[in-house]
Amino acid sequence: MVGRIPVMSVHPVVDLGRLPAKATVGEPLPVRAVVFREGHDKLGAEVVLIDPDGVRRPPSRMQAHPEIPDRYDAEVVPDAVGAWSFEIQAWSDPWATWRHNAGVKVPAGVDVELMFTEGRLLLERAAGLAGLDRASKTALKGALQAATDTERPVEARLATLESAELDAVLQAHPLRDLVTVEGPYPLFVDRVRALCGSWYEFFPRSEGATLDEATGKVRSGTFRTAAQRLDAVAQMGFDVIYLPPIHPIGEVNRKGPNNTLTPGPDDPGSPWAIGSKDGGHDAIHPELGTLEDFDAFVARARELDLEVALDLALQAAPDHPWVTSHPEWFTTQADGTIAYAENPPKKYQDIYPINFDNDSVGICREVLRLVRHWMSHGVRIFRVDNPHTKPLAFWEWLLREVRRTDPDVVFLSEAFTRPAMMHGLGAVGFQQSYTYFTWRTAKWEIEEYLREVSHESDHVMRPNFFVNTPDILPAFLQYGGPAAFKIRAALAATGSPSWGVYAGYELYEHVAVKPGSEEYLDSEKYQIRIRDWEGAEREGRTLAPYLRQLNEIRRAHPALQLLRNISIHSSDDENVLVFSKRRDDDVVLVVINLDPHATRETMVHLDMPALGLGWHDSFIASDDLTGDEWSWSQHNYVRLDPGYQPAHIITVRSPR
Repeated sequence: MVGRIPVMSVHPVVDLGRLPAKATVGEPLPVRAVVFREGHDKLGAEVVLIDPDGVRRPPSRMQAHPEIPDRYDAEVVPDAVGAWSFEIQAWSDPWATWRHNAGVKVPAGVDVELMFTEGRLLLERAAGLAGLDRASKTALKGALQAATDTERPVEARLATLESAELDAVLQAHPLRDLVTVEGPYPLFVDRVRALCGSWYEFFPRSEGATLDEATGKVRSGTFRTAAQRLDAVAQMGFDVIYLPPIHPIGEVNRKGPNNTLTPGPDDPGSPWAIGSKDGGHDAIHPELGTLEDFDAFVARARELDLEVALDLALQAAPDHPWVTSHPEWFTTQADGTIAYAENPPKKYQDIYPINFDNDSVGICREVLRLVRHWMSHGVRIFRVDNPHTKPLAFWEWLLREVRRTDPDVVFLSEAFTRPAMMHGLGAVGFQQSYTYFTWRTAKWEIEEYLREVSHESDHVMRPNFFVNTPDILPAFLQYGGPAAFKIRAALAATGSPSWGVYAGYELYEHVAVKPGSEEYLDSEKYQIRIRDWEGAEREGRTLAPYLRQLNEIRRAHPALQLLRNISIHSSDDENVLVFSKRRDDDVVLVVINLDPHATRETMVHLDMPALGLGWHDSFIASDDLTGDEWSWSQHNYVRLDPGYQPAHIITVRSPR
């Protein structure tokens, strides 16, 4: 039922309040609502946060939007992980109504003493409120004297009652009539890593792999050799090391190089074809080592301030133990065979998808057991493979069960699919999501997408901007040369608080298996790849120093660690993108040449208030990438050579 003071269009609310909106510890959360009433009386509104212990935090006053009628806004900042909620309280504000009426009537000589009498009654009521400090009581006492002192000029009496000091008192301790409460609406507040982080993906079997020149056979890397690569990952400034599946790989229908159906006896197969005679999802591939070796890998990562993210791929190779013990977990076709996975035109003959229709309870219990197994070995982040091919109800249950006991565990949704499903996965609990960023390359579509993920879908889906994956080698990288790799890295690292890189990006790997394909030639999904990291570094053929610089800049700027604070600016060139991020006094302005083939010269035009400045102010633009400084104002000339530096990442500073 509508309250006495209607409160409508509350945001953030997910699924009419059935599911919690997303929030992060220390992250400002915008809250808004439409609040109105009949007649002309003034209104007030505030947001009240309720923490996981049920404690109601001090209210945050909502402010009327300067351009949108009846819209009220506030920001709140939760400070602990857990299940929170918020209420919006709205009321008729008799003091604000009196101020408006008195400001019109008293100067016009209409009902002058009546207005002061009504003001006195309201001030007496305010003086009786609990929680007033000495300064507030003094301000109210002086206002009461002015309201009743008929010897003073009317103008002076009114000025006292309209003073900023008195207004501050009655903003902090408002008089409230006809109070309406909407809510509570749920929030779940995650730890910071759910919002912000730099991800690096590698295949452990490729790290430290060796080639026997006598036989031509490749010897797999292990967790012990892969741990030696962690130092280089940490030196590049990454926070998360993500591992594709580490489990035994099926032998039946195993894929060969470049996804062929004719593997040789020594071909390792795809890690996503999980399960063999050596075990299933709770086992380690024998060539990688033992569970103790994995524990040592996790421990070494932790020493380097890296978190290990593990792939959770709910599917099975034809020789997975589940196929024998639980055949009902799969789809049996009319001819009696089990259906393998397909995503036309792609076929995955080495993988059986799970069918949740026959024994959903058994599948749920088994998956929860597996997740808790790896949690017990130090994994607190899971990258989930193809979650959009499983029921949303399953994910809602699983993520709720994990969150109930371990709210710090983060799940990343790898779902390149329809927007409704991507948002649905975020709504039911996935803390992060892969995005369409990979395919957004034109200026207009990047601007549109940045607005979407930061201001429209932010309450249900947090983005992670991966520049490439083992499955996706975008055309921009195939044909853009080294400059393209710099452009996309700078854009991902500054446009989203979470971003990711798949190994080989720093070596400019860009050759597709065939024209028009986004698959890598000699894809690491199907074979071990030996990379000459040391030679590339020695010869200067690596982007690693640039990636390190980007991650250092991200760590130095709190503004780049938030999602909801982006502002889009303009330029005269359709290939020059301009945006800024601001948190308190930290303001970062990013200017990127999106054309990897040509130098661009243009004028950029800044929304100065978005930078915390006046329209006619100037500032020092300090480029964090080059160390150069300029004096900038609203309109500025830029020249960006993609072969040298395709971007400015500018710290906005006051003039000296």
